[in-house]
Amino acid sequence: MTATAADHRITPAGARTETVTMARALNRALHDALAEDDRVHLMGEDIGALGGVFRVTDGLAARFGDERVADTPIAESGILGTAVGMAMYGLRPVVEMQFDAFAYPAFEQLVSHVAKMRNRTRGALPMPLTIRIPYGGGIGGVEHHSDASEAYYVHTPGLHVVAPGTVADAYGLLRAAIASDDPVVFLEPKRLYWSKGELDRTARLPEPGTAAVRRTGSSATLITYGSSLPVCLEAAEAARAEGWELEVVDLRSLVPFDDETVCASVRRTGRAVVVHEASGFAGFGAEIAARVTERCFHYLEAPVLRVTGFDIPYPPPALERHHLPGVDRILDAVARLQWESTWESRTRSGGSR
Repeated sequence: MTATAADHRITPAGARTETVTMARALNRALHDALAEDDRVHLMGEDIGALGGVFRVTDGLAARFGDERVADTPIAESGILGTAVGMAMYGLRPVVEMQFDAFAYPAFEQLVSHVAKMRNRTRGALPMPLTIRIPYGGGIGGVEHHSDASEAYYVHTPGLHVVAPGTVADAYGLLRAAIASDDPVVFLEPKRLYWSKGELDRTARLPEPGTAAVRRTGSSATLITYGSSLPVCLEAAEAARAEGWELEVVDLRSLVPFDDETVCASVRRTGRAVVVHEASGFAGFGAEIAARVTERCFHYLEAPVLRVTGFDIPYPPPALERHHLPGVDRILDAVARLQWESTWESRTRSGGSR
């Protein structure tokens, strides 16, 4: 995201701190962006009169009209292709893909055009396009409604990818994404839509590519983002009973990646566990583990571990609680972080290796 998107303050009329759900914070962000910039247009299936499946766009069509908050046919590739043309002609489209797995028909447009346009024109054509994708499980949805597909997007050069885990970040990161001249895949954690938090719409927007330390600790670092953030915070609280003080780092931005904040935390604690609900094999957690190992190898007291969804298609609703990382699985991983090696115990007892 461009620096200018994060350097200014947003001061809508009558702004005040309020307690809202994440869905309402996103609604506020879209409302304020529409009100402040006529170039902003929203597009998606059922986002108009219905207000979207999760009511994130509720009331916006009535306020700004159906030309700026447009219901579209059920044709994701056509939606995104149209948005590419709008962005090329100077508009700032915000596209909703309704559900994570519904975005796959538009993937060719995303990879071939959205991600490459600015580079192939040597910067002559910016791509101020935001793609909102409700992602992840935890709401009792079936397999086509519960994917965590961030690995596809972070692997595509030219895209910025963000995933808020708090109400304040949902607002701030979405405002920054819409203001950016680069394309942003905005992953909205569905199971956090109804979580509540404080929102100050006059606060400074988050800096692009910056993680946030949500809880300090000295025993190990939990690295996470989006829907797994509350689970990690709960695990960190429960870990105190075991004598562990866990630090929790919320990535917020997957691309650009904040190596500085993540590595500074791991170098302090010497141990790290990466937590996300997507499948583990070749998931984004593997990239995080590799980056941490490369940059912090001589500080690590144990291998970087991962707690993820299982390497299976998303299970039926009755079984998803077993698939998603929970407090017990996180604490089990922390317990495996070689708190006392065999070599250390033998040395202390006067034995040899």
